[in-house]
Amino acid sequence: MHPVISTILKRLGLGLVTLIMVSAIIFSAVSFLPGDFGQAVLGQAATEDTVAAFRRELGLDEPAVVRYFSWLKSAAKGDFGTSFSGRSASGRDRSREVVELVGPRLKNTLFLAGVTALIAVPLALILGLTAALYRNSLYDRSINAMTLTTIATPEFFVAYILILFLASLNPIFPSLANIDPSMSLSERLFRITLPALTLTLVIVAHMMRMTRAAIINLLASPYIEMAQLKGASRAEVILKHALPNAWAPIATVIAFNLAFLVVGVVVVEVVFVYPGIGQLMVDAVTTRDIPVVQACALIFAATYILLNLIADIIGIVSNPRLLHPR
Repeated sequence: MHPVISTILKRLGLGLVTLIMVSAIIFSAVSFLPGDFGQAVLGQAATEDTVAAFRRELGLDEPAVVRYFSWLKSAAKGDFGTSFSGRSASGRDRSREVVELVGPRLKNTLFLAGVTALIAVPLALILGLTAALYRNSLYDRSINAMTLTTIATPEFFVAYILILFLASLNPIFPSLANIDPSMSLSERLFRITLPALTLTLVIVAHMMRMTRAAIINLLASPYIEMAQLKGASRAEVILKHALPNAWAPIATVIAFNLAFLVVGVVVVEVVFVYPGIGQLMVDAVTTRDIPVVQACALIFAATYILLNLIADIIGIVSNPRLLHPR
């Protein structure tokens, strides 16, 4: 078997084991929350018999280990159970499948993350390369100062600043990113302008600085000095010699930031009331909707692990020396 394929299969197996361990942590963390879930869902008006019947119906009276493996088996098939929302002490059940709730919200989050990535990734690479090309110049120092300021500012504060100047004082964009499937693509893009801009400002700073650092770190290598002695221009040295060997760390930081777009959008979605999976998870935590919380957390973990695996694979393919670490 080719060493690249063998390494990829090993990483995939390691990712699967990691996901199983994370699923156990998620289930345990939710199970250890104080209070009775049945009482919290049905309300104070529910009788003890109603709560007991509710717990038996959902299997909450079974041992935690049994419930975990039952949930893990169902999750592996794509079945995350039934949402607790819609149930009441009167016996009426208007609950929905978790997949029906998570599916549209996940599409909205991926739409926001995709639009942001299309803008942020090329912009960060261009800024990082040009900052390395004109190292220690006024341009480089200005870019570094702006990115450091952005990194040091929490994303929710950036969001409120943008709302203040672009939605309140100057009503250019809507402050609420409430979208629905009936909207056209242009209308959806217009409504998500502020959350996309917030996420872009946050992740461009990280990716730009990592790209610049990776390029500058390679400029002291012997083969770079040889290229310079042969008369190659600075731009040619960076683009043809340094950049191909810097793809591994750059791909890693891009994967981390793309994972942040899916996993870390919770705060941004709450600020702009965007109907994504982050907003859904916050609402589910508030209403103690355990199946929805577990499904959202597992999706976040799987996304993070998958993107990191992709970054590892890209790094290995672009730099075969990683197949034989010392």
